[in-house]
Amino acid sequence: MANKTSVYTLNIGEKILLGIIYGLTYLLSLLPFCILYIIADGIYLLIYKVVGYRKKIVRKNLTESFPDKSQKEIIDIEKKFYHFLADYVVETIKLLSISKKEMKRRVTYTNLHYISEAEAKGQSSTVLLGHYCNWEWVTSIGIYFGKDTFRGQIYHILENKVMDKFFLHLRERMGTKCVPMSEILRRRVECHQNKRPMVMGYIADQVPFWNNIHYWTNFLNHDTPVLTGAETITKRFNDRAIYLDISRPRRGYYNIELQLIADETKNIPDWEITEAFTRALEKSIQRAPQYWLWTHNRWKRTREQYNKMIDKTTGKLIMR
Repeated sequence: MANKTSVYTLNIGEKILLGIIYGLTYLLSLLPFCILYIIADGIYLLIYKVVGYRKKIVRKNLTESFPDKSQKEIIDIEKKFYHFLADYVVETIKLLSISKKEMKRRVTYTNLHYISEAEAKGQSSTVLLGHYCNWEWVTSIGIYFGKDTFRGQIYHILENKVMDKFFLHLRERMGTKCVPMSEILRRRVECHQNKRPMVMGYIADQVPFWNNIHYWTNFLNHDTPVLTGAETITKRFNDRAIYLDISRPRRGYYNIELQLIADETKNIPDWEITEAFTRALEKSIQRAPQYWLWTHNRWKRTREQYNKMIDKTTGKLIMR
């Protein structure tokens, strides 16, 4: 279970703990989906009915994002969301043992030719998605492309060394590699120099740090700062930009449609790709809102706060 991607080196005690966590979780993952979903129903009751995990944030996010919906409709979405969140937990555990054949049966892709066409002409692809449906299972895209193509996704290094190692193994089982944010530009340059196509996935609905805020847009009825790093790298190397529209027809099954945002991206006006991604993700969420990560405190940064941090003389951000 060694993983060269991790920035951490574990001591003996941490290796033993990792082995225990991995072993127990692997045994759990061997259970059939029908049993795992019974466990998920129990998890739902625990996190929603008993603990109320981040319930205030979820209710606030839903109410502000859908002001036209009644309280009854909001609560209905809320319950469906927590049901899905519980399913997401057991489905992610299943990643430890599920075969590639079974994964291909449960996750189907439409328009993979957008990537293969880019590959054929030596062009790389930026794949944009949000925390929508089971984003962990999107790593299955690595099954469809050979080793000549670098298949990866950006990941945030976890503070807990043991869990960082665990999740890296989990997320790389289907053939994609996890790349820390601090290394993405270097990896992209390496692939460019070696003329090796890259398919890189960016989960781009996270909250940017204050010093990384360059663009605001309306998203789900909120004035929202959005990440622009993926667009910056995409345009620099003239990569193809693709959005993943994910739907969940039933428990344990996902359909992923690749939607082309732009082919030649180098000369596209700034933030146009980011805006197109935001609108596409918003459309997916509005279609079935229960599948987005509503526990995420997405709107904790406001433009009013941001403007107060701007030096009126230099126009630069005053870091605090």
